[in-house]
Amino acid sequence: MVVFDFTGRHAVVAGAGGGMGEAIALALLEAGASVTAIDVKARPASLAGYDDRLTFSQGDLTDAAFVEQVIGSAGRERGGIDYLANVAGVLWFGRDKSALDMDLGVWDDVFRINLKSFVHTARSVVPHMRAGGRGGAMVHFSTIQWYRGDPNPQDAYQASKAGVCALSKSLAMQLAAERIRSNAICPGMALTPLQARWDTEEKRAAVANYAPLGRIGTPQDMANAALFLLSDAASYITGIELPVDGGLLMRM
Repeated sequence: MVVFDFTGRHAVVAGAGGGMGEAIALALLEAGASVTAIDVKARPASLAGYDDRLTFSQGDLTDAAFVEQVIGSAGRERGGIDYLANVAGVLWFGRDKSALDMDLGVWDDVFRINLKSFVHTARSVVPHMRAGGRGGAMVHFSTIQWYRGDPNPQDAYQASKAGVCALSKSLAMQLAAERIRSNAICPGMALTPLQARWDTEEKRAAVANYAPLGRIGTPQDMANAALFLLSDAASYITGIELPVDGGLLMRM
């Protein structure tokens, strides 16, 4: 097992109330970082016991003023910000469907949560990274779904997640000279609260069998990838999209 040391560093994790974001926040804490965690949901029980290094702020990431207040206060109190993990997102089966048919109010809501909230956090974090003088790193969560179409589409989700990769790459180019890195992670099938539809062993087995590696991904798989891209071990990596998908792209 690779062990990362983030002692003395401060990370913002947006979407830390469950699933992948919760796993990333916990992994950073266990690696010694201080973490400012933000989510519309309440603090998970797994993050208890880190009160000296964890600040959990419950609120709406689509509210730019709230995000700026939380991140600004955290940056001042913790003496800077080194990392950002943008993990918040929604996947609304039934409401999010073909762009030809869907309620465009749903389209707008998905984009506000899945993409615009990432702009809010990046705009709030980057000034603190610049002021610290030692650079920084960001990782933004997309999906392998944006690489392809789907006969059962969730077009707002797919398009917003494509935008995440475009935003990440643009930030990488803009900020590279300041040693601020930006990368995207594209999960494949992962067992998180977003995938409550896999609610039986039979369904989970069928999904696992479709992945070349023979299993469904876990939040910990995504946390492992995120910590690598945030760490100094990835100091020469920026502007990429990393699929973490058990080989699923080979089937597309």
